[in-house]
Amino acid sequence: MATPTVFTQVLSLGHHETFHRCVERYGGDACIKSFSCYDQWLAMAFAQLTARESLRDLEAALGARRSLLYQMGFRGRVVRSTLADANERRDWRIYADWAQTLIRRARKLYASEPFALELDQTVYALDATVIDLCLSLFPWAHFRSTKAAIKLHTLLDLRGSIPTFVALTEGAVHDVNILDQLPIEAGAIYIMDRGYLDFTRLARLTSAGAFFVIRAKSNLKSYVVESRPVDRTGGLRSDQTIRLRGFYSKQGYPAVLRRVRFYDAKHERSLVFLTNHFGLTAQQVADLYRARWQIELFFKWIKGHLRIRAFVGTSENAVRIQIWTALSTYLLVAILKKTLKLEPSLHEILQVLSVTPFEKVPVPELFARYSYSVDTSSAGFDIHNSLF
Repeated sequence: MATPTVFTQVLSLGHHETFHRCVERYGGDACIKSFSCYDQWLAMAFAQLTARESLRDLEAALGARRSLLYQMGFRGRVVRSTLADANERRDWRIYADWAQTLIRRARKLYASEPFALELDQTVYALDATVIDLCLSLFPWAHFRSTKAAIKLHTLLDLRGSIPTFVALTEGAVHDVNILDQLPIEAGAIYIMDRGYLDFTRLARLTSAGAFFVIRAKSNLKSYVVESRPVDRTGGLRSDQTIRLRGFYSKQGYPAVLRRVRFYDAKHERSLVFLTNHFGLTAQQVADLYRARWQIELFFKWIKGHLRIRAFVGTSENAVRIQIWTALSTYLLVAILKKTLKLEPSLHEILQVLSVTPFEKVPVPELFARYSYSVDTSSAGFDIHNSLF
């Protein structure tokens, strides 16, 4: 039996039957005679893997190897007008649901990944990144009076850097509102920056049995209930139990909180963390917040290596489809890396896949041909040298 193309081998890691269940859930292929939702997914995934910047570019790249398209899974001809129409009209939730199935698979594969801290609990980082858009082309993406943007809100499992929850909103939506949509896992630890500081919402996390580590704002009003000694040689300055004094704050969060103060000598600044977890050491609280930098690296990687800066459609539906297919492609590459036990980083894997989609060689053999030099500044998720 002939070896399938590299592109086909990568896409085969996504279960075809599961994708079609997502399509059927929203009637995606109803009244479609050619160019199915699966054809659309293949085309958009190809665009991500090979860094195509436009529909014309994508059409030309696939048209150059038309004899291979049927073997790669395409059953409809990829024409830019057809793909543009599909991106405008097909329900973006098909691709969001598909990404969720890949998230579940990836999390299982990366469940045993080492974490910087020796903790049995699942640790998540929550943050958002802004993707700037042209106001004249994307007037629906309200952000400011002179510009448009969308926000990619992400909850990242720090054991493997797998996104577990993703929400797309207009750029004007405040980050803290996403806490209302966040799936809460009892026993898990959620790490957040101070943009998510809302004591009523944090109280709901506590009520659900979850923990949080969040950076405090400078105007926090509180009084000390208890102080504990700390080792000041590593940057720690205090470890205290506090109660909130602000009228609305103490109504929103009437229970005690733990406040850990840390001095960042390199940047000459003092950082204050709040947490409802009293079982950690003060150093672990500070180290957990340091680990939040992993999500910044994730956003940098996504923006730098997947196609979410140049959009192939201007409607909200088309933008959502493109972002969900970008995340799905990231997850497939992550699944490929773990399934085949590949040593290269995700960045290096994408580089190789981008220039070899039509080759007919087993993927493990393909990577055996290459030598690698890891560029941790853009490729990896090494947080050990990252700053607060």
